[in-house]
Amino acid sequence: MSGRTVTIADIAIAGGVSVPTVSKVLNGRRGVSAATRRHIEQLLVEHGYERRGRPGQGTGLIDLVISDLDTQWATALLRGAQAEAARLGADLVITTTHGKPVGTPDWLDHLAERGSDGVVLIVSELLPAGRDELTNLRMPVVLVDPVGSSDESLPTVAATNWAGGRDATEHLIGLGHRRIGFIAGPIDQVCHRDRLDGYRAALQRAGLTYEPRLVRQGDSLVGGGHRRGLELLDLPEPPTAIISGSDEQAYGVYQAARDRGLRIPDDLSVVGFDDVELCQWVSPQLTTVRQPLAEMAREATRMVVELSRDAARVSPRVELATTLIERESTAAPRVGHP
Repeated sequence: MSGRTVTIADIAIAGGVSVPTVSKVLNGRRGVSAATRRHIEQLLVEHGYERRGRPGQGTGLIDLVISDLDTQWATALLRGAQAEAARLGADLVITTTHGKPVGTPDWLDHLAERGSDGVVLIVSELLPAGRDELTNLRMPVVLVDPVGSSDESLPTVAATNWAGGRDATEHLIGLGHRRIGFIAGPIDQVCHRDRLDGYRAALQRAGLTYEPRLVRQGDSLVGGGHRRGLELLDLPEPPTAIISGSDEQAYGVYQAARDRGLRIPDDLSVVGFDDVELCQWVSPQLTTVRQPLAEMAREATRMVVELSRDAARVSPRVELATTLIERESTAAPRVGHP
């Protein structure tokens, strides 16, 4: 191994053990027999392994795990995380999951071999076995808009999604709309369920009946908005306004309206969610609920770095406020329009 830096993976191969086992020995953690521990410690000395970082200070390496990178939503999050990491003197390693759960043995081995200080997990599912191994490695995890019913023991950063769904609906009701469609994003994600619940609550408060046929489940992408938008517009009594669970999906609704010869906002009002750059590129500019994406990623990155340096810190849940941004895509329904 001469001529290059010795890694944890090198020691694991030499000792015939896994990378997490070597990491446990390095960090003095349980789960390794006395004989194996002595053997690995001897190999560390023989091969001249040099530990990264100082105890309690971390190595300055954060793993950011995100579903995909090909949306403006992802770009905003990455910008925020990178800005905060740079401010704190840390580096980011980016992993995309394409919607698959996180926490496989291979991924954990790479994580331990890199010597990462912690993980920021954005809209991904953490496998129970992966969570247990990260706990064994004393590696902090912060969730951003977690999938499913999140583990309340893990630090979480989210937006006030319920309030955002309510505000979008109340805005349209205030303009005079009574048949309001809703295209959610993937409903397994807590954020999209909360937005839908806010929509239902606003309807109830206004004395309007919740109609399941006016609700569709999309995919947060343009294609899903187009397909589900057409379904709503082709109803015998179509909605006069549609709320989308994401801005890119809302652009798909724009396409559906164009296909049906409808003008926005004269014939159909549209509201998005997120406030990505697309909102000001489209015509008419999109009314949307601003989710502070960059701020959420910055906060999650800051929390991971702090937890890596002080594991005794309380694991909080942080919610950042959403804001309705009114632009040109919403207006009162046409006179005589149901």
